[in-house]
Amino acid sequence: MADDIKIGHVSHYFGKIQVAAIELTDGDLSVGDTIHIKGHTSDFTQQIDSMQIDKVEVTHAEKGKSVGIRVAEHARVGDEVFRVEE
Repeated sequence: MADDIKIGHVSHYFGKIQVAAIELTDGDLSVGDTIHIKGHTSDFTQQIDSMQIDKVEVTHAEKGKSVGIRVAEHARVGDEVFRVEE
């Protein structure tokens, strides 16, 4: 059974490029992790292929950082972001 661990929330969504800015308030995130984005109308899971901090490609981001990731579906400001632990 997989556990979802809250790591932050969506602080901005860029529709044209399908990128969500995620504020890491409760945990860290690495490339290869699987995340679950959940909100009033959003509910999807995807693997992190790449992420950026201030337009610089990174493989890991710690709590307190804001990262940009390309998302498979529309995310909304305020959606909660969880890291899926297998």
